[in-house]
Amino acid sequence: MHLVWFRRDLRCLDNRALHAACEANEPVVGLFVETPDQWAAHHMAPIQAGLIEARLKALRDELSALNIPLLVTRAADYKKASETVATLANSLNVNAVFVNREYELNEQNRDRQAQQRLEEQGIDWYAYHDRNLFAPGTIRSGKGDAYKVFTPFKKACLRALEGMDQSPLKAPAARADDTRLTTIFASLEPIEFDYPTEAVSAWPTTEKAILDKLRTYCREQAADYKAQRDFPAIDGTSQLSPYLAIGALSPRQCLARLQSEHPHWREPDSGAATWLSELIWRDFYQEVSAQNPSISKKHCFLEWGESVVWDNDNARFEAWKAGKTGFPIVDAAMQQLNTTGWMHNRLRMIVASFLTKDLLIDWRWGEDYFMSKLIDGDFASNNGGWQWSASVGTDAQPYFRIFNPTTQGERFDSDGRFIRRWLPALKEVPGKQIHQPWSWAEKYAQSLDYPKPIIDHAKQRKQALAIFEAAKNQPKESA
Repeated sequence: MHLVWFRRDLRCLDNRALHAACEANEPVVGLFVETPDQWAAHHMAPIQAGLIEARLKALRDELSALNIPLLVTRAADYKKASETVATLANSLNVNAVFVNREYELNEQNRDRQAQQRLEEQGIDWYAYHDRNLFAPGTIRSGKGDAYKVFTPFKKACLRALEGMDQSPLKAPAARADDTRLTTIFASLEPIEFDYPTEAVSAWPTTEKAILDKLRTYCREQAADYKAQRDFPAIDGTSQLSPYLAIGALSPRQCLARLQSEHPHWREPDSGAATWLSELIWRDFYQEVSAQNPSISKKHCFLEWGESVVWDNDNARFEAWKAGKTGFPIVDAAMQQLNTTGWMHNRLRMIVASFLTKDLLIDWRWGEDYFMSKLIDGDFASNNGGWQWSASVGTDAQPYFRIFNPTTQGERFDSDGRFIRRWLPALKEVPGKQIHQPWSWAEKYAQSLDYPKPIIDHAKQRKQALAIFEAAKNQPKESA
């Protein structure tokens, strides 16, 4: 019997571990292990837990149609999960366990422990690179080094795509009946997490519905992605990131559909090429995480980043979290996050810059808060984005490039449609004056149920420049 241990690969289509497990004439059993203590330590958002739970229910039905039962069990953390898998595999007389690799430090340690225990029991362990377009370590510079900057990494990926078959795998054929499976099917219990969950009714979770969402986006919206992606009032992004984050969709499926709908996807200025760049960004941050274990330990990619002296004002942090900073585009973005579990990508950059450069709060505080709220929380992408915004990561924006939250709002939500949607207290502020509502209110003697700005951007910008310059120029300690 073969056991497929599902983690963030919750799909039947294009699942390399599942496909390999089904190649032999053996009955196949699926397994998912909820790890509530580990998830809490990783700040998993209840809405993402809700998405995983709902997706598992759909996956169980889809696997059942293939005559593959899906067991869902529980272990407190990753260490106990590896023990649980080994014990269960032994009790089921499994001869091989199949997994898709994960690249973060804790996940790698979990898998090493599981592999060792299984092999001590005489059970084979098969692990596959499935999460990315290119497995970490595959894309290298001419000197054989890992890339530290995105643009050359992207160019290398595009060159590699020219000669590589990235076609998604089909779902396995239905398995033959086996008396051992009958007993397992009969023992399946309802899927219900101990970990806190939130409802995800706005997000379909069947394989068909997810694929329909991908097809519709590629066919109807991807061409306009470059022109529309920065404007939060427009529904211009795919919103497929939650499915990529939990593995309900693979990047190869996204690539294949994009290429099918857009034969000229290589044209650099096209919407299709710009959307493909986002898939490659995902690979890039996975590569950085895999090659730099210190990232998983909350360290800055750039060594000098550890010398930044943050203000870390708790009152200001709470105002940022609650969307009560007095800067409309920031506050509207945080309201979107807190209400829906999702935030537009341009807004993620704006609020991250505001936290780190205006409020001078450690990027790690923002990283953890995002993970606690995002339905598409993914460690590598979230960490990479926060370190980029704080100017301490790979391919980071220069520390002296600081977003002005007011002009960002004026540029990307010029008429205030997005702001009015999430900040009803400002709905009566006319036109572009919504970006500085207190100036309008004072000019026309109006009252507003909205906080005044908690900081002076110009003043905070000067302070940020001084703090970052001091950190970057601090002499290194001698060995």
